[in-house]
Amino acid sequence: LLTDEQAATVPGIYYPWDGNGVKYAVGDRRTEGGVLYRCIKAHTSQETWRPSVSPSLWAKVLIPTPGEIPDWEQPGSTNPYSKGDKVKHNGKIWTSDIDGNVWEPGVYGWTEVEE
Repeated sequence: LLTDEQAATVPGIYYPWDGNGVKYAVGDRRTEGGVLYRCIKAHTSQETWRPSVSPSLWAKVLIPTPGEIPDWEQPGSTNPYSKGDKVKHNGKIWTSDIDGNVWEPGVYGWTEVEE
């Protein structure tokens, strides 16, 4: 089983999300609009339960391209940043000091990367 970071390097191997009664298991990955999501609660899909609007069922993979540093975005409790993840925020680069990091860089759990 691939980690989210490994999965993000090969998104083409994941099928697009399907809202027509497909059974999804915890850990399944699907794409929607070019974004990779991981299933966090087993369910049978419905058209209105798209990954982009169903955070109780799907977690967006926040570090989409390993090796590239994305802009920070507020994670939910289902898709926090992991220790070692790097993000850009307020003109700086930050490294997460902890797993399960849902805080904003500069507030808690991040170290500014000195260039």
